[in-house]
Amino acid sequence: MAEFTGERLIPGEVDIDLLNEHMARYHFAVRLARAKRVLDAGCGAGYGSAELAEVAESVTAIDIAPEAIEYARGHYAIPNLVFEQASCTALPYADGVFDLVVAFEVIEHLENWREFLQEVRRVLAPAGQLMVSTPNRLYYTESRGTRGANPFHVHEFDFDEFARELRQFFPYVSMFLENHIEGVTFQPHEPGHTVEARVDAAEPVPDESHFFIAVCAHRPQIGNPTFLYVPRVANVLRERERHIAKLEGELVTKDEWLDKAQADLAEFDRQHQKLLVMFREQKEELERSNRWAEELNAALADRGARVEELQEELARDQENARKVVGAYNAKIAVLEQEGREKAQWALDTEARLTAEIRQIADELAKAAAALEQTEKDLQDRTVWALGLEQEKRQLEDQINMVRASRWVRLGRKVGLGPAL
Repeated sequence: MAEFTGERLIPGEVDIDLLNEHMARYHFAVRLARAKRVLDAGCGAGYGSAELAEVAESVTAIDIAPEAIEYARGHYAIPNLVFEQASCTALPYADGVFDLVVAFEVIEHLENWREFLQEVRRVLAPAGQLMVSTPNRLYYTESRGTRGANPFHVHEFDFDEFARELRQFFPYVSMFLENHIEGVTFQPHEPGHTVEARVDAAEPVPDESHFFIAVCAHRPQIGNPTFLYVPRVANVLRERERHIAKLEGELVTKDEWLDKAQADLAEFDRQHQKLLVMFREQKEELERSNRWAEELNAALADRGARVEELQEELARDQENARKVVGAYNAKIAVLEQEGREKAQWALDTEARLTAEIRQIADELAKAAAALEQTEKDLQDRTVWALGLEQEKRQLEDQINMVRASRWVRLGRKVGLGPAL
């Protein structure tokens, strides 16, 4: 099943007014197709090709879309109608084999549309004609409004450009303006064949026209009649009433959708307000956390400064301890030197006294008178020796006190001070 995309029309799947708009072009072409070899370039679903085949000698209908050709073959099986998949810019036909080429709403889809016109000129017989249509770029752009450009169109034409480009390939070009107009019919109830039509004279305005149709040829063409197409289904008022009813239904649907959208919006607003409250609470919590972090950073900075102060104080204490230990070591060295000197003096004294004692013993007999004096000297010297011993014990006590000092022990821990 072919799909209606808005560019390929499928009968029965589109609004009847849109179908009539497309069918009118083919009925306009039927007048030139009688007993001729016709090429329908860009045939789409094939409904127009079937109209041409009713009067033509033969109709060859081509389209580049395989699904369109498949649909057309399945719906319009006519002996003198052939559907083929082919490109409009590379027609697979010999020169001069067609008397009429129709290409409705095709040229604006082609990027290399000049090659298409070149190909059409090649396959047309010397007396052949090209009937080509395209939407008016000025009107079409305005009618699409906010929908923007048609994504299927490569190049759109205004009236002057369309006529000028066609005359680059065909010396004789007759331009027609196609408009979907409002009219009034008086049709007899009993079947009849006579048709009278009146078209009020009016100045054609190309810029305001819906579509342009051109009949192009290599030779002069006779007559440019006004063609009026009244389709079988053409009760415009009735169609408008149906369209209005459809629009009213759409309005009801849109109103319901709007009510639902407003309810959804109200719910969204409630959720939004709830989220705002949560956001404010989280923001306040974050601010409290930031303040706590700042206070913690400040406390850490203070403690870091205090650690630096304690390190500096420890360094000073260590330096002081080293100085005290140095002073104690110097004092101990002096005391040790004095002790050695006193010990040596004591030894010397002892040796001298021993010699004197021996001398006294030898001279005891001779120096009885001097004995008392000698004993007295010996007692004095004994007292002095005891005092010296007392000083030695005091010196040892001081050394022990130095050893017990916490500063000396602290120095020993850090590898400073003498080994006592």
